[in-house]
Amino acid sequence: MSPLEKLFGKTAQLTVLEYLMNNKREINYLSGIAQATGLYHSSVARVIDPLLQNNIIIEKKIGKQIRSFYLNEENEVAKLLIKFYDELKLVLDEQSPSPDLETPVVNHE
Repeated sequence: MSPLEKLFGKTAQLTVLEYLMNNKREINYLSGIAQATGLYHSSVARVIDPLLQNNIIIEKKIGKQIRSFYLNEENEVAKLLIKFYDELKLVLDEQSPSPDLETPVVNHE
């Protein structure tokens, strides 16, 4: 389960945002985002609009029909989201029990 999903639940918009934060230095296509996240193409297109309107992501058209997207790392909101996400991952990783440690068995006799 992803860090954002643990706190806020699973939504298409958070799934897309998290994907873009994890791939922030890459150009991403709608179909690639849909395939990587398991969302429908139409769902990705719908939830990307608010991110575009708030300048958190930037769209570049390639040719007449191909839309590509990348995280706008110059945007102050995007910077805060990236910082929050990176710190959240660290905190949640620290709170997760180590796979090497066994869960103690409590005897209720």
